[in-house]
Amino acid sequence: MTPRPDEHFPLLLEEFEELALAAPETVRLELINRRLAVKRPPDGGNSTIVAWLTRQFLRHNQAWGLYLRGLRTGADRLSRVRPDGVLAPRGRFLGDGEWSDPDGVLMTMDVVTHDEDADPRNRADKRDGYAAAGIPVHLLVDRDDCTVFVYSEPEDGRYRSLINRAYGEAVELPAPVGFTLETRKLKDFAD
Repeated sequence: MTPRPDEHFPLLLEEFEELALAAPETVRLELINRRLAVKRPPDGGNSTIVAWLTRQFLRHNQAWGLYLRGLRTGADRLSRVRPDGVLAPRGRFLGDGEWSDPDGVLMTMDVVTHDEDADPRNRADKRDGYAAAGIPVHLLVDRDDCTVFVYSEPEDGRYRSLINRAYGEAVELPAPVGFTLETRKLKDFAD
């Protein structure tokens, strides 16, 4: 049963999902920790990095897909987020609607640049929701600092392991992804 709205959660989940589905293409809505958030559409730098990363993952394992998916996250699965990429086995989301459970997801990915409103949401709230949902790996590409962060080992709503590398350094993506990502090319995409 969906929780009733209250002063901290003004929308029913069904109402949020209808609103998000009806939003124009220029707006992507998320519901994070019971708060409505507007996610800007990706700019050219974001799209270029996501496309490049997609090629890296698919080159490593043809059985994977990197999807643009809405996910139900958090320990209670009440958050609705839109990562920049969701790595999962091909066909994992067949039959799903707009929002999918995180079961079978190997990794989430967000490409971020400083935005006062989105900054804490992307760098903390969404990451913690992925961990609470048990997603094994989260990759954050920070365009401001030219740094790649890899979070893994979710436990008690937090990732226990963090690896960070500057653009240009190789970064080991732990299991279940399990390969070394060379990041030299990211220097070409720096703003």
